[in-house]
Amino acid sequence: MRQILADCTASISELKRNPTALLAESAGAPIAILNHNKPAAYLVPAETYEWLMDMLDDQALSKLVESRRKDKDKAVSVTLDDL
Repeated sequence: MRQILADCTASISELKRNPTALLAESAGAPIAILNHNKPAAYLVPAETYEWLMDMLDDQALSKLVESRRKDKDKAVSVTLDDL
């Protein structure tokens, strides 16, 4: 059986029946949506999703910075007047 990574769970039927009540009941916590007692999806608050997307963007930028730091010897020196 797959691990459920949320404290709050609901069936797909419950989600269809009253999604607003389900969100209110979870008080902002992630909800595992189950299909035949197996996680089919996770429902997270919009703020949490936006935070996750920011973290992924930051991670991608961090990898880009690190890859460019390795090429530091190829950098070209410029002054503000040159720009």
